[in-house]
Parts: sequence; C-alpha cells; structure tokens
Amino acid sequence: MNDWPEGWSGDNRGRYGRGSGSAQPESARVMRQVRRGAAPPPGPGPSAPPYGGGVPQQPSYVDGQGHGGDGYDSGYNTGQVYGSPGGHGPGQGRGGAGRPAPDWRRRIKWTAITVVTALVVTTVGTYFWADSKLNREVDLSKVIERPGAGEGTNYLIVGSDSREGMTDDQKKDLHTGSAEGKRTDSMMILHTGDNGSTLISLPRDSDVEIPSFVGSDSGKTYPGTGRHTKLNAAYAEDGPELLVRTVEHNTGLRLDHYVEIGFAGFANIVDAVGGVEMDIPQDIKDKKSGADLKKGKQTLNGEEALAFVRTRYALAGSDLDRTKNQQKFLSALASQVATPSTILNPFKLYPTMGAGLDSLIVDKDMGLFDLASMFWAMKSVSGGEGTSMNMPISGSVGGNLKWDDAKVKQLVKELKNDEKVTVSGN
Repeated sequence: MNDWPEGWSGDNRGRYGRGSGSAQPESARVMRQVRRGAAPPPGPGPSAPPYGGGVPQQPSYVDGQGHGGDGYDSGYNTGQVYGSPGGHGPGQGRGGAGRPAPDWRRRIKWTAITVVTALVVTTVGTYFWADSKLNREVDLSKVIERPGAGEGTNYLIVGSDSREGMTDDQKKDLHTGSAEGKRTDSMMILHTGDNGSTLISLPRDSDVEIPSFVGSDSGKTYPGTGRHTKLNAAYAEDGPELLVRTVEHNTGLRLDHYVEIGFAGFANIVDAVGGVEMDIPQDIKDKKSGADLKKGKQTLNGEEALAFVRTRYALAGSDLDRTKNQQKFLSALASQVATPSTILNPFKLYPTMGAGLDSLIVDKDMGLFDLASMFWAMKSVSGGEGTSMNMPISGSVGGNLKWDDAKVKQLVKELKNDEKVTVSGN
C-alpha cells in the first residue's frame, strides 16, 4: 500500500524524503518570504508538487525568490528586519525613525499642571491650617451703642502684659514680673483705605469716660455714670469689649477689628523671623523693662525687642516717647515679616506664622485676609507711604493726658471719610 499523498511517486520520495541528499529543501517546510518591491517576471521553473485537497501552492525558492538562484532577495541579505526601510533595525538610522521623538510640548504642559496643582494644594492646606490657629475670642456684637461705619477699615491693635503660658524662667528672662491678670501696655488705631494708612497711638494714661456697657461675661448692663479714668483701666475692668466700647464712645470712630498680642507671643514672633533691625535713637538702660541698648543700628532679638517697646522710665517723654518707639518697631516687624526672604522660605514662614497665630487674640469676624491687610498696611507706614502719630494731646487733668477735642474731631472726620490726614499729633 502506498502511504504517500496522491500524486507522489517513488521519485518524489527519493528526492524530497527526509535524509535526501538533494540540495532542495523539503517543500512542506518552506516559509513564505515576503518580498518588497516589484515581483520578478514570471519564468519557467519547477513548482512544488501539489498537496491536494485544496492546499495552496507554495512559492518556489529559485529565480530570485529562494536559495536556488542568483536573484535571492528575501530581505535578510541587507539586514532588513521587521520590514524596516533601508535595512535598519528598530530605532536605528535616519535619526531613530523607529522611535518617536519626545513630545516636549506635552511634557511641559503636564509638568506645569503638576506644579500648579501642588502649589494650589499647598496654598489651600496652609490657609486652613493658619485659619484654624486664629484665637477668635473677642465678640464685638456685645459692644452697644456703636458709631456708624465709615470708609476704609479700622483696627484696634493692643499689646497686653499677659503672662499666660509663661514659665518662671521666661518671666525672669523677659523681666515681666508675675502680676496676675493682664493690662494693656499699648493701644493703637490702624486705619487702612484708598488714601494710605494711618497708625495712631493711644497713650495708656489718656483721660477717658467709661460709658454704659454690657458685661462680657455677665451679660448685665452697666449704666454710664460719667466716671473718668485712664484708658488702660477699661481693659482691666472688663476686657477687650469694654475697651472697644470706651474708644468708640470717646472718639466717635467705629472699630472694625480687634487684634491683641501678649508678652511671650511678641518675643516669639521676633525670634521666629530672625530678629528685627532697628535704629535706636539713644542709649537706653531701664531696670524695669530690662532694656540695655546702645544707640545706633542693630538687630534686636525677642527679649531685646520686648524690653525696647516696654521702656518708658528711661525716656524724656515717658509714655508718649514709648508709643513712638512702639510704632516704629511694629512697622519694622511687619516689614520684616512681609519680605520675600520670609514669605518664600517655608523654614522661616511657617515658624513665624505659627508663633504669631498662636499668640494673637482677634475678634470673631477677623479672617486671614483681614490680618494680612493689617500687616501690609503697617509695612506701608514704615516705608513712608503712610502716617504715624500720637493722639493729639492738649494737656493733663488729674494726672491723666487730655486729648485735644478739636483736633480729635477733625482727625476722626478725615478717617471716617477716608481722606488724607492733615491733623498732627504729639
């Protein structure tokens, strides 16, 4: 019996059988070669024997299409692989035509998107972190019989002698003593508006009338009796709300925001910002404040700065000269905080913000943007774009400093209308 496919003869077996000595390969194992370019003209040549049963005829390996002729051009003789033109492999030759050139426009776009996203996330996170640290303890809604609102924004900035949270060593180093409670060491009105900023110091010994008020804790109404006392006594009697009520009653100027900082907080901010450069007008030595400073330019640390702004007994003008020094220092501090070296340096910015926000006490309506506006306004005062002054004084009564009523009235009118301040103080 013949086991070979139909049409195959013994010669076929001898010619194509396994182990044959013929130079021609076994047709059943032939791999079709893909040839690029025009096919050679048809010519005579042997063809593979039929497989039968509809099996397609395989191409011959002669006449330029196989191993049997001089025209062999399967593509392998030029090193051509995977159909790459010119016989080059992937990514080789012709400027790396096999690998696409980098899409720099796309890369730049995604880099920019990533950077902007990171900045937005950091900014939003910082905002909510800082906002959560504000101590909004003062409720101005408890203040009664308030003047009408004017143009611009008015801040009451208070420096208290609070020793809350200070250790005995800190009290000793900062020369604060250990008195209980807290009093106001300094009070200023900062007005911001379209005509520049105005910083007005209110001497603590100013003679004022204590008006009717509602107790901040008791909620009880206390009628006014016409009683006159020093301005800082209002704070000692019933805290920030009564101080705001007293200032508004005696000036006729509505205060929009309240900001207070204690001894320790003040020193911590100065240290966090790396010290503040000041031009000390004279040698100052005061045992009570701890000040021991030489005349001239120097950088004050927290302890030295606190001693400087508290000194009054070593100054000829006592409290009036002290308020001028306080204005100069606070403006210089605001200017230092607002410099690029602080704002753009997270290792300085966050400690400064943390020290400041932890120690500030503000009103319930105070926001971070209001606080930032206050600092920029104080910076403008130190830069000569604003006005700094003391409340105009006409003399003294009962040991207290009496305000110049006519000048105060004119000053308040200009502030309410956000006009250029023409009044001068002491």
